[in-house]
Amino acid sequence: MKHHVTGRKLSRSRSNRKALFRNLVSALILHGEIKTTESKAKAVQRLFDRLVTNGKSGTLHARRIVAAFLNNKQAVNKLVDEISPRFKDRPGGFTRIIRLGKRKGDDAMVVKLELVEKPKPKEKPEKKGIKKSLPKIGKRGKDEKNKDNQGK
Repeated sequence: MKHHVTGRKLSRSRSNRKALFRNLVSALILHGEIKTTESKAKAVQRLFDRLVTNGKSGTLHARRIVAAFLNNKQAVNKLVDEISPRFKDRPGGFTRIIRLGKRKGDDAMVVKLELVEKPKPKEKPEKKGIKKSLPKIGKRGKDEKNKDNQGK
């Protein structure tokens, strides 16, 4: 019986499994969504929720706890500064799993693990009606080619 046994082994050693989870969580933080198998996504979902909950306070201690797991400064900064404040009012469930279908080679269920609240795209500053005329670069006219050839 499987009483009080948590987590998924995924047919890997402890160090390999930890590295896999670390890389998947970092990719999820940096890109906002990842495609992986269903069992990996379910395992990563729990870890990501714990990291976001830790990062909500935004303190140095929280940043160090997240950094101890991730080992990626960009991911740590993005999680604590951008992602965790977005989920301040949400008590849990920061990700969703969307099934994409079975993989052709081994028939494994492939899913997309994504953040529930996606970041807003950065707005580009609007250009006002000023257009600068730039000189045309590219093909030269027949007259210019003939002038160049005559000088040689």
